[in-house]
Amino acid sequence: MKLNRRQFAAGSLTTLAFAGLAGRAMAAAETYRNEVEGYGPLLPDPAGFFDLPRGFRYSVISSAGEAMDDGFVTPGNFDGMACFPLDARRVALVRNHELKPAGRDRGPAGGLQRLEKRLAESPFYSRDNEGRVLPGGTSTIVYDLRSRLRESQYLSLAGTAVNCAGGPTPWGSWLTCEETTIRPGEVERDHGWVFDVPARQRGLLKPEPLTRLGRFKHEAAAVEPATGIIYLTEDRDDSLFYRFVPERSGELRRGGKLQALSLRDEHGADTRNWNGIGFEPGSTRTVRWVDLDETHSPNDDLRLRGHSAGAALFARGEGIHRGNGEYYFTCTSGGAAKIGQIMRYVPSAYEGRPEEGREPARLQLFVESRDPLLLDYADNLTVTPWGHLILCEDKYVDDPVNHLKGVTPEGRIYTLARLKADTELAGVCFSADGSTMFVNAYHPGRTLAITGPWSSFQMAVT
Repeated sequence: MKLNRRQFAAGSLTTLAFAGLAGRAMAAAETYRNEVEGYGPLLPDPAGFFDLPRGFRYSVISSAGEAMDDGFVTPGNFDGMACFPLDARRVALVRNHELKPAGRDRGPAGGLQRLEKRLAESPFYSRDNEGRVLPGGTSTIVYDLRSRLRESQYLSLAGTAVNCAGGPTPWGSWLTCEETTIRPGEVERDHGWVFDVPARQRGLLKPEPLTRLGRFKHEAAAVEPATGIIYLTEDRDDSLFYRFVPERSGELRRGGKLQALSLRDEHGADTRNWNGIGFEPGSTRTVRWVDLDETHSPNDDLRLRGHSAGAALFARGEGIHRGNGEYYFTCTSGGAAKIGQIMRYVPSAYEGRPEEGREPARLQLFVESRDPLLLDYADNLTVTPWGHLILCEDKYVDDPVNHLKGVTPEGRIYTLARLKADTELAGVCFSADGSTMFVNAYHPGRTLAITGPWSSFQMAVT
């Protein structure tokens, strides 16, 4: 059911009944506000877990603590994720587990000594000071889109730490990013790297960090298919926006340059808008890139040195995803209200080449939220097959109610779902045919598959 933008905009008046649902929509003003109608009001889930518009339904396809097909325990803290086609009906979901070294009871061994021993005999990256394999890494789910059933799930990367987000590659793998810079003394080896996990990998990968992509608190990554350039975000209040220009596309260990974005006429610009509006919502600036050195950054100061060299500051760069030749990334705490921004990066026609100064890249402040009911602390995001953004909220408040938010190509915001659990949403992604959306409830961990009348979207202003 792949939709192009024209088919999607035309929409359909037909909707399907939400399975087993009766009753009225909850008062929208209680938790959310829309700028356009979208898919209509959210209806209460009889299970009290995940509210969706009429005609949409979800199923839980994986839960933390389950036994996996390889005998390990499904780790907790489900975070970033991507969907890869395997054949005409099956997809692979490669999913992060954002577990710190102390989280071993929620890791793939589940605190069981026999599984700890087995994990130590398998390929892994690093151990804690007591000799136990670190609990972070990735797991892979094989899912049948037609039967709507999970076929298998297994561990695919072990011994890493705080695997937050990442990004799919054109060569069919998941770049999983460590959001930590812990060092020997706390653990066995340096952390703060990116690892490349093939979607078709069965069993545990022998981990090799992509050290040329720098060592910092990585959040997410997106790859330009034509050039192999990788764009990288960093989850810190004073973060930078990075790119890695490889010597040869797809050969990430061969060599290349790590750089940080700078606004062309503003040395060390601050895009956060915390101290007055320096970057007007909707406005666009031209870009240049600053070369970085000592990118292994043993003192965890890469962003500080980059900013001193002219790189712009961002407020907690998080999810990033490629659209139609452009890239969208969230700044979770950006904006005058400190509740979120969405940046839009348009590469140069000569991106990564010496000629790019002739036609420089552009950065737009696409959306800045000033209303927490509209958008509050957007984290992971994806671009739908029909060109909308879908964002996961991760609010920093007591008893949060987090939503999936949609954003139209015009920058209008609507609400797609509401999670009724005290945790964040993460890892949103779509099957290539546009039929199924997947998303994670972070803790203790559930992966959901969502289907419905995607073509019924309405642009009517609310």
